[in-house]
Amino acid sequence: MTRLRLFLALLVLVLAGGTAVAQTVPDAPGTGRCSGSFVNPITDVCWGCMFPLSLGALKIWPSDRSDTNNPDLPICACGTPVPRIGVAMGFWEPVRLVDVTTRPFCFPNIGGVKMDPGLDVGRGFVSGGSQVGGQGQNTAKYHVHYYVYPLLYWLEILTDFLCFEQSTFDIAYITEIDPLWQDDELTTLLNPEAAIFANPIAQAACAADCLTATARLPNDALFWCAGCQGSMYPMNGNIGSNVAVTQSARLAAERMIYKMHRTGLAWGTMGSKGLCSKYLMPILKKSQYRIQQVNPTPMVNGRESCSPIGASTLPPNAAQTFPVKGEDIGFLVWRKRNCCVL
Repeated sequence: MTRLRLFLALLVLVLAGGTAVAQTVPDAPGTGRCSGSFVNPITDVCWGCMFPLSLGALKIWPSDRSDTNNPDLPICACGTPVPRIGVAMGFWEPVRLVDVTTRPFCFPNIGGVKMDPGLDVGRGFVSGGSQVGGQGQNTAKYHVHYYVYPLLYWLEILTDFLCFEQSTFDIAYITEIDPLWQDDELTTLLNPEAAIFANPIAQAACAADCLTATARLPNDALFWCAGCQGSMYPMNGNIGSNVAVTQSARLAAERMIYKMHRTGLAWGTMGSKGLCSKYLMPILKKSQYRIQQVNPTPMVNGRESCSPIGASTLPPNAAQTFPVKGEDIGFLVWRKRNCCVL
């Protein structure tokens, strides 16, 4: 805990001083420089990803992006002992940021800040099919950071709108200090069911999830699948099927979202059950989320700019990483919210 407090204190100093302070931290030999930029709410956010906007089952602001099922009735009631009547709204809200990087303590989404708290946690890697020896071929290992980022609430787009998540910016989780993230065997403490799905039949079913996630929405019944990216298990950054940085980094981000739900740090917000309050969702319903890349190159146009969990990364404009300065990836996470507006 002492090291963790030291790390958080150093991070506060960096954020207070800007990127100039971050540049004073020397890179350890062989670790490479950290790259990234702060997310610009005007130019880097795909605001079309907020839609469709619904009132009950009626789309009052349609969109070409697929939507989850909304409550049938436009009227809802919440509260005890006397329920209050409201209207059932449905929308997509940008609420989280996720870093994915091979460099320990590198934070792409906060300006490419790199810290050195004195912890030797090992560097990640991305290995291609042409490599031989050393780490396995076509594999990857990433560190991931999870931020609380309630953008709509900060911008005060609708004042006193209680459906927006009302919180401050926070670095909620860093995997460098999580021993479960580094070890597949320890990770089974969170996902013991992984052994059931470690067979060719269960993995073959993920092909169907890939198709549905790309065409419309992921199949929530296939919760062990991350669609075109691979398997949700193990819930860590050890990727056994790296095809490209875009694919494997996205899979690490998707696994982090699942991990947050499994540990009770993320909740369900969609459907009739979420009208009055959030609810526990230890088995992730993948259709609740859209993922938008914001670093190194923001994706702000087209249907693929904020695609569902498991959707293909092959469509045009989806591959937005590049060597050296474009290998640290940042994602903005959009979450479906059904809310009873009282």
